[in-house]
Amino acid sequence: MTVAPRISVQAEDFDIAAEIERLTAGRKDIGAVVTFTGRCRDEGGTLAALELEHYPGMAEAEIGRVAREASERWRLKGLTVIHRYGKIPAGENIVLVAACSESRKAAFEAADFLMDYLKSRAPFWKKEHRADGTAGGWVEAKESDEQALAAWKKT
Repeated sequence: MTVAPRISVQAEDFDIAAEIERLTAGRKDIGAVVTFTGRCRDEGGTLAALELEHYPGMAEAEIGRVAREASERWRLKGLTVIHRYGKIPAGENIVLVAACSESRKAAFEAADFLMDYLKSRAPFWKKEHRADGTAGGWVEAKESDEQALAAWKKT
């Protein structure tokens, strides 16, 4: 039996260790916990921050839909997806996916699937804030992100 994923779209940062503890506390049926944390990188010193926008309610619902699909497909014992919004300085966390299962393969695959979805289809819009103060552009999904997501439809 799978459990309902915990989805949070929030402005504030998250504590990775606390999120793992929340998923695993008192559990003896979990053999693997896989986490992925995406962070805002500075692109070689040229990027000061990313600003992420979303439609409240819609983003949570869509992430929840895909998280439930992952939870059922890989029979996860627990799943947390946290995605931040707002202006996120370089070096800070943006996203966390934590997947728990009986075995590592299911947890790894579920986390990978979710990140491929979040990178290419999650309803967020990202705008760059350049380190030199000039206006940055909106970030588009990369072709490689689209290809990674498409590969899951074949498996």
